[in-house]
Amino acid sequence: MTLSIVDAAALQESWDRQQEAYMPDREHRFAAMLDAVAATAGPGPVRLLDLAGGTGSITLRALRRFPFVEAVVLDLDPALLAIAAGSLAGRAAVVSADLSGPDWTAALPSREFDAVLTSTALHWLPAERVQRLYGEIRDLLRPGGVFVNADHMPDGNLPTLTKNLLATEEATRNARYAAGAALSWSRWWEHVATVPELTDLVARRHEIYPSGHAAEHTPPVAWHLEALRAAGYAEAGILWRGGPDAAVAGVR
Repeated sequence: MTLSIVDAAALQESWDRQQEAYMPDREHRFAAMLDAVAATAGPGPVRLLDLAGGTGSITLRALRRFPFVEAVVLDLDPALLAIAAGSLAGRAAVVSADLSGPDWTAALPSREFDAVLTSTALHWLPAERVQRLYGEIRDLLRPGGVFVNADHMPDGNLPTLTKNLLATEEATRNARYAAGAALSWSRWWEHVATVPELTDLVARRHEIYPSGHAAEHTPPVAWHLEALRAAGYAEAGILWRGGPDAAVAGVR
Protein backbone atom coordinates (compact mmCIF):
# COMPACT_ATOMS: atom_id res chain seq x y z
CA MET A 1 0.00 0.00 0.00
CA THR A 2 1.13 3.53 -0.73
CA LEU A 3 0.18 6.72 1.04
CA SER A 4 -2.21 9.13 -0.61
CA ILE A 5 -0.91 12.64 -1.22
CA VAL A 6 -3.34 13.97 1.40
CA ASP A 7 -2.26 11.47 4.06
CA ALA A 8 1.41 11.98 3.26
CA ALA A 9 1.05 15.75 3.55
CA ALA A 10 -0.62 15.37 6.95
CA LEU A 11 2.15 13.08 8.17
CA GLN A 12 4.72 15.50 6.78
CA GLU A 13 3.13 18.29 8.82
CA SER A 14 3.07 16.18 11.98
CA TRP A 15 6.76 15.34 11.43
CA ASP A 16 7.55 19.04 11.16
CA ARG A 17 5.73 19.80 14.41
CA GLN A 18 7.52 16.96 16.20
CA GLN A 19 10.91 18.11 14.91
CA GLU A 20 10.23 21.74 15.81
CA ALA A 21 9.80 20.69 19.44
CA TYR A 22 13.52 19.83 19.33
CA MET A 23 14.51 22.69 17.05
CA PRO A 24 12.32 25.81 17.33
CA ASP A 25 14.66 27.54 14.86
CA ARG A 26 14.41 24.71 12.32
CA GLU A 27 13.05 26.94 9.56
CA HIS A 28 15.86 29.43 10.14
CA ARG A 29 18.52 26.79 9.58
CA PHE A 30 16.75 25.51 6.48
CA ALA A 31 16.55 29.04 5.09
CA ALA A 32 20.28 29.56 5.71
CA MET A 33 21.07 26.28 3.97
CA LEU A 34 19.01 27.24 0.93
CA ASP A 35 20.62 30.70 0.92
CA ALA A 36 23.96 28.93 0.44
CA VAL A 37 22.51 26.95 -2.46
CA ALA A 38 21.17 30.13 -4.08
CA ALA A 39 24.57 31.79 -3.68
CA THR A 40 26.48 28.97 -5.40
CA ALA A 41 24.04 27.44 -7.90
CA GLY A 42 24.56 27.93 -11.62
CA PRO A 43 22.00 29.13 -14.18
CA GLY A 44 20.42 25.71 -14.81
CA PRO A 45 18.30 23.47 -12.57
CA VAL A 46 19.58 23.08 -9.02
CA ARG A 47 20.90 19.54 -8.60
CA LEU A 48 20.31 18.81 -4.92
CA LEU A 49 21.09 15.81 -2.75
CA ASP A 50 18.99 15.76 0.43
CA LEU A 51 21.27 13.48 2.44
CA ALA A 52 19.71 11.42 5.25
CA GLY A 53 16.69 13.45 4.21
CA GLY A 54 13.99 11.48 6.03
CA THR A 55 10.59 12.75 4.91
CA GLY A 56 12.14 15.16 2.40
CA SER A 57 11.65 18.31 4.47
CA ILE A 58 14.57 20.15 2.88
CA THR A 59 13.61 19.08 -0.64
CA LEU A 60 10.04 20.33 -0.20
CA ARG A 61 11.35 23.74 0.80
CA ALA A 62 13.83 23.77 -2.10
CA LEU A 63 11.01 23.02 -4.53
CA ARG A 64 9.09 26.00 -3.19
CA ARG A 65 12.10 28.33 -3.39
CA PHE A 66 13.76 27.49 -6.72
CA PRO A 67 12.05 27.41 -10.14
CA PHE A 68 13.82 24.23 -11.24
CA VAL A 69 15.17 21.57 -8.89
CA GLU A 70 16.47 18.09 -9.66
CA ALA A 71 16.48 16.59 -6.17
CA VAL A 72 17.34 13.24 -4.66
CA VAL A 73 16.17 12.32 -1.15
CA LEU A 74 18.38 9.61 0.31
CA ASP A 75 17.71 7.81 3.58
CA LEU A 76 17.60 4.31 5.05
CA ASP A 77 14.39 4.57 7.07
CA PRO A 78 11.59 2.90 5.02
CA ALA A 79 8.73 4.64 6.85
CA LEU A 80 10.18 8.12 6.46
CA LEU A 81 10.97 7.43 2.80
CA ALA A 82 7.36 6.37 2.22
CA ILE A 83 6.18 9.71 3.61
CA ALA A 84 8.72 11.48 1.41
CA ALA A 85 7.56 9.62 -1.70
CA GLY A 86 3.93 10.43 -0.95
CA SER A 87 4.38 14.11 -0.24
CA LEU A 88 6.86 14.72 -3.07
CA ALA A 89 4.58 12.92 -5.53
CA GLY A 90 7.20 12.31 -8.21
CA ARG A 91 8.86 15.72 -8.00
CA ALA A 92 12.10 14.21 -6.68
CA ALA A 93 13.87 10.87 -6.69
CA VAL A 94 13.60 8.93 -3.42
CA VAL A 95 16.29 6.31 -2.79
CA SER A 96 17.27 4.01 0.05
CA ALA A 97 20.91 3.69 1.07
CA ASP A 98 22.99 3.10 4.19
CA LEU A 99 25.50 5.83 5.01
CA SER A 100 27.46 3.60 7.38
CA GLY A 101 29.68 2.42 4.51
CA PRO A 102 31.09 3.87 1.27
CA ASP A 103 28.75 1.96 -1.07
CA TRP A 104 25.85 4.36 -0.52
CA THR A 105 26.76 6.40 -3.60
CA ALA A 106 25.84 3.44 -5.84
CA ALA A 107 22.16 4.14 -5.11
CA LEU A 108 22.33 7.64 -6.58
CA PRO A 109 20.80 8.28 -10.02
CA SER A 110 23.59 10.79 -10.77
CA ARG A 111 27.05 11.55 -9.40
CA GLU A 112 27.34 15.32 -9.61
CA PHE A 113 25.41 17.82 -7.51
CA ASP A 114 25.33 21.56 -7.03
CA ALA A 115 24.54 21.09 -3.34
CA VAL A 116 24.41 18.36 -0.70
CA LEU A 117 22.38 19.30 2.36
CA THR A 118 21.78 17.38 5.57
CA SER A 119 20.25 18.31 8.92
CA THR A 120 20.33 16.66 12.36
CA ALA A 121 21.26 13.25 11.00
CA LEU A 122 25.00 12.65 10.83
CA HIS A 123 25.40 12.74 14.63
CA TRP A 124 24.16 9.14 14.59
CA LEU A 125 27.33 8.04 12.79
CA PRO A 126 30.71 7.36 14.48
CA ALA A 127 33.33 10.09 14.23
CA GLU A 128 35.57 8.13 11.87
CA ARG A 129 32.68 7.47 9.51
CA VAL A 130 31.66 11.15 9.41
CA GLN A 131 35.22 12.11 8.50
CA ARG A 132 35.24 9.69 5.57
CA LEU A 133 31.72 10.67 4.55
CA TYR A 134 32.75 14.30 4.24
CA GLY A 135 35.27 13.24 1.59
CA GLU A 136 32.73 11.07 -0.23
CA ILE A 137 30.32 14.01 -0.34
CA ARG A 138 33.01 16.33 -1.68
CA ASP A 139 33.60 13.94 -4.57
CA LEU A 140 29.91 14.25 -5.54
CA LEU A 141 29.99 18.05 -5.78
CA ARG A 142 30.74 19.92 -8.97
CA PRO A 143 33.57 22.47 -8.65
CA GLY A 144 32.15 25.36 -6.64
CA GLY A 145 29.34 23.20 -5.25
CA VAL A 146 28.40 23.45 -1.58
CA PHE A 147 27.86 20.96 1.23
CA VAL A 148 26.01 22.04 4.37
CA ASN A 149 25.58 20.01 7.53
CA ALA A 150 23.31 21.49 10.22
CA ASP A 151 23.42 19.60 13.48
CA HIS A 152 24.16 19.71 17.20
CA MET A 153 27.55 21.44 17.15
CA PRO A 154 28.26 23.31 20.39
CA ASP A 155 30.80 26.09 20.68
CA GLY A 156 33.68 24.56 22.62
CA ASN A 157 34.38 27.92 24.27
CA LEU A 158 30.93 28.05 25.93
CA PRO A 159 30.53 24.76 27.83
CA THR A 160 28.53 26.16 30.76
CA LEU A 161 26.25 28.28 28.62
CA THR A 162 25.69 25.38 26.24
CA LYS A 163 24.72 23.11 29.13
CA ASN A 164 22.24 25.73 30.38
CA LEU A 165 20.81 26.28 26.91
CA LEU A 166 20.19 22.56 26.49
CA ALA A 167 18.50 22.38 29.90
CA THR A 168 16.24 25.29 29.01
CA GLU A 169 15.34 23.73 25.66
CA GLU A 170 14.49 20.43 27.38
CA ALA A 171 12.24 22.15 29.91
CA THR A 172 10.41 24.01 27.15
CA ARG A 173 10.05 20.84 25.11
CA ASN A 174 8.64 18.86 28.04
CA ALA A 175 6.15 21.63 28.75
CA ARG A 176 4.96 21.48 25.14
CA TYR A 177 4.56 17.72 25.36
CA ALA A 178 2.58 18.03 28.59
CA ALA A 179 0.30 20.64 27.01
CA GLY A 180 -0.27 18.51 23.91
CA ALA A 181 1.32 21.12 21.64
CA ALA A 182 3.55 18.51 19.97
CA LEU A 183 4.20 14.78 19.99
CA SER A 184 7.44 13.45 21.43
CA TRP A 185 9.72 11.32 19.23
CA SER A 186 8.44 8.07 20.73
CA ARG A 187 4.77 9.11 20.64
CA TRP A 188 5.12 10.17 17.00
CA TRP A 189 6.46 6.76 16.05
CA GLU A 190 3.72 5.05 18.03
CA HIS A 191 1.17 6.98 15.98
CA VAL A 192 2.88 6.27 12.65
CA ALA A 193 2.85 2.54 13.42
CA THR A 194 -0.98 2.67 13.48
CA VAL A 195 -1.20 4.05 9.92
CA PRO A 196 -2.12 0.97 7.83
CA GLU A 197 0.15 1.91 4.91
CA LEU A 198 3.13 2.30 7.25
CA THR A 199 2.68 -0.47 9.84
CA ASP A 200 4.91 -2.98 8.01
CA LEU A 201 7.47 -0.28 7.20
CA VAL A 202 7.74 0.73 10.87
CA ALA A 203 8.27 -2.94 11.73
CA ARG A 204 11.01 -3.10 9.10
CA ARG A 205 12.50 0.06 10.59
CA HIS A 206 12.76 -1.69 13.97
CA GLU A 207 14.67 -4.49 12.23
CA ILE A 208 17.11 -1.99 10.77
CA TYR A 209 17.51 -0.19 14.12
CA PRO A 210 16.84 -2.97 16.68
CA SER A 211 18.16 -0.91 19.60
CA GLY A 212 17.60 2.52 18.16
CA HIS A 213 20.34 4.59 16.57
CA ALA A 214 23.94 4.43 17.73
CA ALA A 215 25.19 6.75 20.44
CA GLU A 216 25.17 10.40 19.41
CA HIS A 217 28.44 11.97 18.31
CA THR A 218 28.14 15.72 18.83
CA PRO A 219 31.63 17.25 18.91
CA PRO A 220 32.23 21.02 18.91
CA VAL A 221 31.82 22.89 15.64
CA ALA A 222 35.61 23.23 15.38
CA TRP A 223 35.84 19.44 14.93
CA HIS A 224 33.59 19.60 11.87
CA LEU A 225 35.54 22.45 10.32
CA GLU A 226 38.75 20.51 10.76
CA ALA A 227 37.15 17.42 9.19
CA LEU A 228 35.94 19.44 6.19
CA ARG A 229 39.39 20.92 5.61
CA ALA A 230 41.00 17.50 5.94
CA ALA A 231 38.51 16.15 3.36
CA GLY A 232 39.81 18.65 0.82
CA TYR A 233 37.16 21.36 0.66
CA ALA A 234 38.52 24.61 -0.73
CA GLU A 235 36.55 26.60 1.84
CA ALA A 236 35.04 25.57 5.18
CA GLY A 237 33.29 27.67 7.78
CA ILE A 238 30.22 28.30 9.92
CA LEU A 239 27.18 29.26 7.87
CA TRP A 240 24.63 29.57 10.69
CA ARG A 241 24.43 29.23 14.45
CA GLY A 242 21.51 28.90 16.82
CA GLY A 243 22.43 28.26 20.45
CA PRO A 244 24.10 24.84 20.73
CA ASP A 245 23.44 24.05 17.05
CA ALA A 246 25.27 25.19 13.94
CA ALA A 247 25.46 24.65 10.20
CA VAL A 248 28.90 24.22 8.69
CA ALA A 249 29.51 24.65 4.97
CA GLY A 250 32.19 23.29 2.69
CA VAL A 251 32.75 24.54 -0.86
CA ARG A 252 34.52 22.31 -3.33
